Amino acid sequence: MSDDPLSLTFAALADPTRRALLERLSKGTASVNDLAKPFLKDMSLPAVTKHLKVLEKAGLITKTRDAQYRPCQLNGTPLKLANNWMEQYRQYWEESFDRLEAYLKTVTKDQAKGAKHARKD
Repeated sequence: MSDDPLSLTFAALADPTRRALLERLSKGTASVNDLAKPFLKDMSLPAVTKHLKVLEKAGLITKTRDAQYRPCQLNGTPLKLANNWMEQYRQYWEESFDRLEAYLKTVTKDQAKGAKHARKD
């Protein structure tokens, strides 16, 4: 895997557990233990910690240490960069769909004219 920021972001977002962790952090700072609680019936604390490390490496979260308390916080900058990258493709597809819509209107109009002329004959 590449270490460029966009690749790290998309790789981190590819996992549903990591997306759920980000969703929780979008509501505010949380400790590692608080973040892990909903997942502990399906995975171990070390497994959750590995997911957090992936998010941290991608720059999507920051984790600090205050004695035994390890608060995590969402960092939206990598998400903004990913959104900006995807935005150019959204614009491309919207323009493509607009062209397709215009084309289909002309084809439908031409077919309607052809059907009208066929009925007159």
